[in-house]
Amino acid sequence: MSQHFSPFSKEELMPQEEKLETRKQKGELLIGLPKETSFEEKRICLTPDAVAAMTQCGHRIIVETGAGEGANFTDQNYSEAGAKIAYNSEEVFGCNIVLKIEPPSLKEIEMIKPQTILVSALQLKTQQKKYFEALASKRITAIAFDFIKDREGMYPVVQSLSEIAGTASILIAAELMSTQNQGNGLLLGNIGGVPPAEVVIIGAGTVGEFAAKSAIGQGASVKVFDNSISKLRCLQKSLNQPIYTSSLQPRTLQKALMRCDVLIGAIRGKSRAPIVITDAMVQLMKPGSVLVDVSIDRGGCIETSEVTTHSQPTFKKHDVVHYCVPNIPSRYARTATVSISNILTPFLIHIADEGGFEQAFRKERTLRSGMYYYHGILTNKAVGEWFNLPYNDINLLIL
Repeated sequence: MSQHFSPFSKEELMPQEEKLETRKQKGELLIGLPKETSFEEKRICLTPDAVAAMTQCGHRIIVETGAGEGANFTDQNYSEAGAKIAYNSEEVFGCNIVLKIEPPSLKEIEMIKPQTILVSALQLKTQQKKYFEALASKRITAIAFDFIKDREGMYPVVQSLSEIAGTASILIAAELMSTQNQGNGLLLGNIGGVPPAEVVIIGAGTVGEFAAKSAIGQGASVKVFDNSISKLRCLQKSLNQPIYTSSLQPRTLQKALMRCDVLIGAIRGKSRAPIVITDAMVQLMKPGSVLVDVSIDRGGCIETSEVTTHSQPTFKKHDVVHYCVPNIPSRYARTATVSISNILTPFLIHIADEGGFEQAFRKERTLRSGMYYYHGILTNKAVGEWFNLPYNDINLLIL
C-alpha cells in the first residue's frame, strides 16, 4: 500500500491565528497660508519648493494672494508649485490647518473654523488672556513652533532664528558704522596695517555664538562675556580657535566697553532679560560706537535700550548708536522663511504619513512639546501659570 505524503507539516495543519496586514493610511492635509498682518512682518511659513513637495505628496495648499511678497516669493511661484491662490482671507482661514508666522489676531481667530489646527509662534510675553479664551471658544488645537522640541531636546525653530539674529547683528553693526550712515567710519577689520574693530558680545548662547563667528570672519577682535562657564567653553570649542572670554565681572566688562566699537546684547532670562549693561556703562563707551540689543524682545539687557522698528531702527543716546528692533530675522525675510520652511515641511509630511495630527500626537511625544491647546483645552503649564488659567497634562488627554 502506497503511503500518502502531505506537502504540509504537522505544525502548518494546526489551526493558526489569522494575521492581517495593516497598512498606515496617509492623511491628506489641507493647509492655509494667510498673509501676515502684523507690523513689519514679511516672512511666510512655507516656500514654493516646500509647497511643491507637499502637493506632490497629495496635500492641498491654499495661499492668500501676496502672502509671500515680503520674502520675494510671488503668487505665480506658489501657483506653479501646485498651490491655490485665494483672494480673500476667509478661504485661507477656513482650512483644516493654518500656518502663520505671528500669532493670529482676535479678528483672524474669528475666521478660523472650529476644531482647526493652528501652527504659529506664540510670543507668550506679548499675549493677553483674551487671546487664549478665543482659541478655547473655537476648540482649536494650537502648536507653537517656538515650543517644538526635537528628539535631542533642542528647539529647532528658535535655534535657527537665533542663528540668523546673531549673524545679522554683526552685519547691521558694520552697516551702521559706515560714514554713509553717519557712523564712525570704521570697517570691522582684516585690513593690513589697520587695527581691527573691537566687538564685545554679552551672552554665549546661540545668538552670541553666531555673532562671534560673523565678527571673527570679518576680522574683528572679539570678547565674549557670560556667567555660564560651560557655555563659554562650548563657544570656544565651536569656534575652534582662541578667543577672549570672561564671566560678567563689572570691572573687566567696563574696561572692555570703554575700548569697544560694537556691543552686542544677546543674553536672555527666564521671564525677562537681565539688565547687564547700565546707563553709566554706556556713557563710558566711545562716541560713535554701535550697540545692538538682540535681547530687546525680552525687555533688553542694556538699560538705555528702547524698542525701535525696521522703518526707524536706531536712535542715539550718550553719543552711542542704539539698534533695538525686536524682530531682526524679519529683516532677512527670505532666509528666515527658507529656514522655518525647512523645519516645518518634514514635520508636516511626517504627520501626514502617520495618518494625520491625531495619530501623530498619540505616537510622537516630541510633537506634543509644541502643543499648548488641544481641542480648546489648555495643555501648557507656562501659559496656565502666566495667565492664571486652568491647564491639563496633554499625556492624560491623548490616550
